[in-house]
Amino acid sequence: MSESETDPVSAAELEQRLASIEDPVVGTDIVSMGLVNDVSVEDGTASISLAFNSPFAPAEMELGDRIREVVAEAGLEPDLRAHAGAEHGFDEEVLPTVRNVIAVASGKGGVGKTTVATNLAAGLDELGARVGVLDADIHGPNVPRLLPLEGEPAVTQEDKLVPPVSEGVRVMSMGFLLQDEDDPAILRGPMVNKFMMKFVDGVEWGHLDYLVVDLPPGTGDASLNLLQAMPVAGAVLVTTPQQMSVDDTRKAVQMFQQHNAPVLGVVENMSTFQCPSCGDSHELFGRDGAVKISEDYDVPRLDSLPLHPDFGGEHIGGTVVKDEESEIQGEVLGLVEAVADRIGEENRRKVARRRGDLEEESPPPGAE
Repeated sequence: MSESETDPVSAAELEQRLASIEDPVVGTDIVSMGLVNDVSVEDGTASISLAFNSPFAPAEMELGDRIREVVAEAGLEPDLRAHAGAEHGFDEEVLPTVRNVIAVASGKGGVGKTTVATNLAAGLDELGARVGVLDADIHGPNVPRLLPLEGEPAVTQEDKLVPPVSEGVRVMSMGFLLQDEDDPAILRGPMVNKFMMKFVDGVEWGHLDYLVVDLPPGTGDASLNLLQAMPVAGAVLVTTPQQMSVDDTRKAVQMFQQHNAPVLGVVENMSTFQCPSCGDSHELFGRDGAVKISEDYDVPRLDSLPLHPDFGGEHIGGTVVKDEESEIQGEVLGLVEAVADRIGEENRRKVARRRGDLEEESPPPGAE
């Protein structure tokens, strides 16, 4: 006799079965971690509220599939919903319609930070998420060059800016506030802060799963203002293998760690160049720069991306991750998935720490 023909499984029994599912990264079951908010069973349907806050992250989608399998094995139809709010330690006052703010930063300019930020935003959209990108590089706003836009931001009756959309991504940039794209933004610290606050409080983003913020290079006012004003879910640091870039990226890692903003990991851009004539790979700028940062500061190395014409050359006016003809599209999409999974991991750890299942981690080396 099948289970569906016997007495129905109760909510308490189903929750016990869900405790058999282990978070693949944290290594603790999802019930003990506090990821299961509520379970109810009615008319053959199991309604389950989950403290998931990272839509379309591959690891959380796999966890969802495993939960559906357990529910089906109990002879029930699954109805899964995600909710992780203030009770789980997520800020619902600042940017209340944005689930996750991802900062993309670098220690110095010229490392491909904006290219990574725009491809990350477009890639998250490609996964199915609702995404915005904020070009907070006040002195060098280049996002509109990579995400071309038709028209300018609209303005609501409340005098809020409505971001235009490019490649599925809502875009706001300092570049919209300049008369000409080649005009310099000559601003002192207080004015930088004013514009940053306008981007935080004066933009009607709508409901977003992810807001990717392209920060200016270094550890100056704009980055500090962001950390003080926005609930940053995590930061992606971009470097090249060159020692100067690696040294400056170390400073950026420490800045985020000292402000208790999780460092999702380091991306090593321009890691290799593949010769189109001979097919050999060449390490033009050194090697393993991100590996050294990862080891010294206990942060993940997310990916290494090649020096390629599709990054910043032929693709001015578009993103690689949306171009099915680009031979490096798969590599870039792999980076996007890695970042989404790291956001999911940090969010789940936050829920577990708030519940008391995980202790606060001690600061990594160099973060004191």
